[in-house]
Amino acid sequence: MQQTVKWLPKPENHDYQAAEDYLSLIMSSKKAADYRQLLSAAQGNITHRKAKDILRASQLALLDQTNKHVASDLLKVSSGQSLSPILLLRGDDNHPLIIADGYHRVCASYWIDENTDIPCILI
Repeated sequence: MQQTVKWLPKPENHDYQAAEDYLSLIMSSKKAADYRQLLSAAQGNITHRKAKDILRASQLALLDQTNKHVASDLLKVSSGQSLSPILLLRGDDNHPLIIADGYHRVCASYWIDENTDIPCILI
């Protein structure tokens, strides 16, 4: 039987800090903090995108099922736990989509079904 990924209705509070922490590695701390605020303010605007499309747009590699964080998310899904929606920054002509938080959840979802509709905040 095909597993189905369950999702929380909104990202968890710690996801916004994780996004800021990651973003501060690829941009200024000020800009990362500004994006955190924008992501948090947009939490009521959940959209859905397919796992395969998120990976393709981000130009990131699919992590293996044996990656400890991907394996942890796969275990959560198999035990019926809900995953947190992901946080995205839209790409442009010069930059791919940025997965600010949720890369491992995207990969786990892909392994379950590449067409998994993933709830996300996209700014």
